Formats: sequence, C-alpha cells, structure tokens
Amino acid sequence: MSDRCHKIEMSDGEIVVHAELLGPLLGLEPAAIPSLLRDRTITSFCERGSGADEGRYRLTFFHANRRARLVVDCAGMIVSRSTINFGENSLPRQLHRAGT
Repeated sequence: MSDRCHKIEMSDGEIVVHAELLGPLLGLEPAAIPSLLRDRTITSFCERGSGADEGRYRLTFFHANRRARLVVDCAGMIVSRSTINFGENSLPRQLHRAGT
C-alpha cells in the first residue's frame, strides 16, 4: 500500500482522497473510482469540525449499499475510518445526511 493511502491531500481549500484509499473502503477497484465519481454513482459530502473537533474534517462517501467515512486532521492525516456495508439491503436514506 502506498503512502497515498495513509494521508489525504489538502491545499487551498481542496481535499483529494486517492482512489487507492477510497476503492477498498467502498469495495471497489481503485481504477473504477474516477468514472463512478464523474457519473455520480459515488456521492460524497464534507463536514468541517467545530468546537472540540475544530481543525478536523469528516469526509463521507456513498456507493450502492456502502458508506465510507474518513475523519482527517488539518494536515490530512487520517484520524479514523469506518465503513458500513448493508449487504443486500439498500443504504438507509437517513445515512445520507450530515452528522449521522
């Protein structure tokens, strides 16, 4: 696994999550990630921390029946990661909201 899989690139307000990191979290081959993002089969949102979480970002990605979440610090280091796979069930709509 390359160093790109352990850190998120952050500069000038842009956040870049490499396919080598995101693919396995969503159960996808990294090479498939760019086209799935372009056609909005993978969706995402970013939340900026406040209060005790100031300086952190929560990045959430959705694909089919999976949700992947990364929490990163202001330097792009991954603080935590999690995935939810609902198997043959659809991802519940309420998981597509910020803060859940």
